[in-house]
Amino acid sequence: MSGRPRGVRVARVAVAAVLPGELALAACLVAGVRPPGWALAGAEALVLVVLLLEAWVLRSLYVAARARGADRRAARRSAVQEAVPVAVRRLVLHELRALASLGRWVRRGTHGVRPGDLAAAYTGPQTAMMYGLLFVMVIETVVLALLIPWPVVHRVILVLDLYGVVLVLALHAACVTRPHVVRPDGSLRIRYGALFDLAIPPDAVASVRVDRRYPEGSLITLSEDGVLDLIVGSQTSVTLELNRPLPFTRPLGATEEAHIIRFHADDARALVSALRQPA
Repeated sequence: MSGRPRGVRVARVAVAAVLPGELALAACLVAGVRPPGWALAGAEALVLVVLLLEAWVLRSLYVAARARGADRRAARRSAVQEAVPVAVRRLVLHELRALASLGRWVRRGTHGVRPGDLAAAYTGPQTAMMYGLLFVMVIETVVLALLIPWPVVHRVILVLDLYGVVLVLALHAACVTRPHVVRPDGSLRIRYGALFDLAIPPDAVASVRVDRRYPEGSLITLSEDGVLDLIVGSQTSVTLELNRPLPFTRPLGATEEAHIIRFHADDARALVSALRQPA
C-alpha cells in the first residue's frame, strides 16, 4: 500500500468509504424504504465525485503502463487492478452479469447447462416475493413522480427508482437462468444467480438427501462447525455432506471452507436422485 502513488491511495480509500453507503442505499431501495430526497441527491453527487476521481486515476495509471511498454489490454487490466479494490470489482461484475441475464431470460436460455445435464431450478420460494417487491417499487416510482416538485431531485430519484426496478428484475433473471446443474458424471454446480457459484466434484460427495429446513440468516450463512446454508426464501431442501472440506468464495471475494452444504432446489427429489445415479 505504501508503494502506491498518493492519488491511487486516495481513490481506493474514497471507493472503500462510499461502497458501504451505496450498499446501504441499495438495501433501503430494495426494502422499499425511501430516504429523503436531499439524502439521495447528496449520495449520488458524492458517488459522481468519486467516479470522476477514479476515472482520472485510471487514466494516469493507463498512460504510465503504456509508457512502460504494455499493450492496451494489459495496461487497462493493470490500471483497474491497481486503482479499484477487489470487492468493488466483484460487485460491478455481479451486477453486469445480472443485467446480461435479462436478455438470456427473454430468450429462455440458461447459462452453463449442457446437453445431458439436469438443470435444477431454485427460485420457487422467492418468485412471488420478487414480483410483489417489483409491483410496490413501480407504484412508489409513479407516486413519487407525481409528488416531488423539485426538478433536480425528481430526476435523481426517478433514475434511482427505475434502476432499482431493473436491478431487482435482473437479480431474479440471473437466478432463473443460472440454475443448479447436475452433470452425468455426478458432479454438481450449486449457484445463486451471479452471486454464488460452487463446483463440487463427484468424489467429494459423501451423501446427499432431501432435507427441508427453515434456517435463519442471510443468503450465505456459514456456521462455526463448517455448515454452509445457501438460503432461498428462508428455506433449504437438500443437505449435501462432503468427505473433505471444500473452499467456496463469497460474493465480495472472501474464501472459506464447508464440509456440509444445505441449499434449496424446487424439485429436491429429482436433484438428489440424479446425484445418486451418475451415468
